[in-house]
Amino acid sequence: MAKVFETIDDSIRNWIADQKIFFVASAPLSGEGLVNCSPKGLDTFRILGPKKVAYLDFTGSGAETIAHLRENGRIVIMMCAFEGPPRIMRFHGSGQAHEIGSQEYEALTPLFEDLTGARSIVVVDIQRIGDSCGYAVPRYQYVEDREGLNKWAEKKGEDGIARYQQQKNRVSLDGLPAMRSRD
Repeated sequence: MAKVFETIDDSIRNWIADQKIFFVASAPLSGEGLVNCSPKGLDTFRILGPKKVAYLDFTGSGAETIAHLRENGRIVIMMCAFEGPPRIMRFHGSGQAHEIGSQEYEALTPLFEDLTGARSIVVVDIQRIGDSCGYAVPRYQYVEDREGLNKWAEKKGEDGIARYQQQKNRVSLDGLPAMRSRD
């Protein structure tokens, strides 16, 4: 059943390439704070090394993950097989959100498609890689990516996205500082 892996090997790398969705979870240090879990899609996940991954983070209605990473760095990424053999993989680690405009962001952008609305690239140094059976995860069939986020961002344009981030992404729901570049 469950296994722990030292690194992302070719078998895990190939399995990741087949996944169309992943989930990111983070939490503030305060026990009173809200735990956050966000689904992520599109072609936004990259393996940077045997114990390092990154994903392109888009502008959204909140910025919980960015705030939590700024406060404590804790993050877990989970992937589930909805097609093929059942499997769940979790990548626990310490992350940093490199915001749009930063040197780190600019250095990493060639790894991703240039999509309007991106606000950061989250890099995770993995401390634990584990899988579990996924026997209770239902089967779903991938049809296509949704275009809503891209259309929304393109309609807003760069200036509109910047204003939106200033209004909605500066602090988390718990009041923790989130995006710096839009201060």
